[in-house]
Amino acid sequence: MRRRPGGRVVTTTVLIVDDQAMVREGFGALLAAQPDITVVGGAADGLEAVTLARRLRPDVVLMDVRMPRLDGLAATRLLLDAPPPAHRPRVLMLTTFDLDDYVYEALRAGAAGFLLKDAPASELVQAVRVVAAGDALLAPSVTRRLIERFARQSPGPRQRPAALDTLTPREVEVLVRMARGLSNQEIAADLVIAEQTVKTHVSRILTKLDRRDRVQAVVYAYESGLVVPGE
Repeated sequence: MRRRPGGRVVTTTVLIVDDQAMVREGFGALLAAQPDITVVGGAADGLEAVTLARRLRPDVVLMDVRMPRLDGLAATRLLLDAPPPAHRPRVLMLTTFDLDDYVYEALRAGAAGFLLKDAPASELVQAVRVVAAGDALLAPSVTRRLIERFARQSPGPRQRPAALDTLTPREVEVLVRMARGLSNQEIAADLVIAEQTVKTHVSRILTKLDRRDRVQAVVYAYESGLVVPGE
């Protein structure tokens, strides 16, 4: 539960997007029962989701992957590619398969993570809270497994992006360890530095590489060739 200075509870607003009414209603009832979460609406396809998200400005969008008219991937791109001052919510993808190639593309587009539809109710609630707080949902090991699978499919040698040269040697060390699945705590222990220092490096890496979050930075590390799958 988030609080602002003075102790006031911050309510997280959520938009639920799924083409099955029973899924929308079930997730909606579960989340609405939480004292710190407010469900502001539901959409049955990607087009409706984009329209409602721009009007309602939710903190988090639970986005199904496969839907009629406009799928979740295209809807996520429309929402997250919008230039400022457009509202860009945190997007949490809902899927049936954890290695779906749509999920990988969604992470590249800026989604904060994905959640299996059959996950326990407690995981759904926790996922919304984690994403709303600005953190990436995926555990580092899951991120690596997912990204490595699809990075292996990228043909030919990769050209080193110029943006990598803006990183300091220490920032490169941190990014490599992020891509290999280490948490901030594990990176700190490996490099013998404070965990807060790692957090500072991660923040600077995201800024220099123009990545929205840690997941996008890991995708970048693999696709740029900085980290090779299987190493």
